[in-house]
Amino acid sequence: MSDYMFMLENHLSADQSRVVAAVQEAASADNIALFLTGGAMRDMLGGFVIRDLDFTVEGNAVKLAKEVAKQGGGTVVSLDDHRKCVELLFPGAVTCEIAMARREKYPKPGAKPQVSPATIYEDLQGRDFSINAIALSLNRGSRGLLIDPTNGLADLERKEIRATGNYNLSDDPARLLRLVRFRTRLGFAVDEKTQSQYQNAREAGMESRIPARTLFRELKHIADERDPSEVVRALEQEKLLTIFSPALSGPKLSYAGLAKILKARQTAPFEVEFRAESLGLFLFLLTEKLNPKEKSAFVKATAMQRSELDAWQKLEAKAKKLESTLKSPKIQKPSQLYAVASRASGDQLLFLLIRSQHRLVQDRIRNYLQKYLLAAQEITDAAVARAKGLAAGTPKFRRAKEEAIAARLDSRAKKAAPPEPQPAPFPFRR
Repeated sequence: MSDYMFMLENHLSADQSRVVAAVQEAASADNIALFLTGGAMRDMLGGFVIRDLDFTVEGNAVKLAKEVAKQGGGTVVSLDDHRKCVELLFPGAVTCEIAMARREKYPKPGAKPQVSPATIYEDLQGRDFSINAIALSLNRGSRGLLIDPTNGLADLERKEIRATGNYNLSDDPARLLRLVRFRTRLGFAVDEKTQSQYQNAREAGMESRIPARTLFRELKHIADERDPSEVVRALEQEKLLTIFSPALSGPKLSYAGLAKILKARQTAPFEVEFRAESLGLFLFLLTEKLNPKEKSAFVKATAMQRSELDAWQKLEAKAKKLESTLKSPKIQKPSQLYAVASRASGDQLLFLLIRSQHRLVQDRIRNYLQKYLLAAQEITDAAVARAKGLAAGTPKFRRAKEEAIAARLDSRAKKAAPPEPQPAPFPFRR
């Protein structure tokens, strides 16, 4: 095993490891060259937690992604047919992207690129920044081979962000936003040449050419940041936040509200697999000081779709309904609280942690996140399968696991019996 494979295995959670194995198995069966790339490699080599899995293939990425979803129990979240890129969601809140190795040619700055299949080396050389242009081979003959054509590993060691080409930020102006986001999250410096390229693109007003849907995708990335308030503040300082809405500036921004997202997330212990869909909560807090007309303009500027709009605008009503249930005196056992909270969306739970005025609701959510989720994880699929003789994934298996979790949560450890009295030691005599 190469050092990089050993490093990867030590960075992955159990659920992420299962997804990596499923993708490898499907790619091997289809004889498709597979590589771990992008943010997953940047985070692993930089010593950060791997947030999402990014795979690049030399072959039919869309077909492979659908096969992986079917075999691994995942669902397709989005499909970019132009770039042949598919985002998947798996159990355990594991997200991954499977994309075709591609070459992108921009007819003019800010235009939609012409996309064609490419080798992994060509794909990496055309990426935005060198720290995102590193790949790890997951193929049988070259498993564990690091591919780093732009010397991104050295930039990670220097803690520096460097563009891979002279026109990267003009060709795709969304990279202006990504540069600020990565700089803020990682705490890295920006290479002098890249900073000059950034200034030239800003002077040319390239940020105004970012398509509406691209702006929305960047909002999703900001929402998923550990502390979105830091990124929002950095974008405001760079005078980039107003491209989402001119109203998002000064007193219209609630940094105190946005900062509470991080505090709420920290309620769940690190070892607990709890990943809330953060977009609705982030948009609610980002826009809470905007008037209806300003909110409408914000929706139009980002080409928000109905499901995305609902995640934001219906969040408060759904959270209030959940709050009413969590206050109920009918909840008397840990298993009853677990049943209610585990069926609620993560963003609703975080919303109530931030906004609920009821101490009982706050305490119950904290108990769920800090105690009951941990206890529930002690009931593994393997243990249930052995005890009940059921195949994982079936309705009977799910019911059996729910019953096992309920029994575990409601059981009380027996009080330890008092120690038996011991005879007094024989007195010492001189």
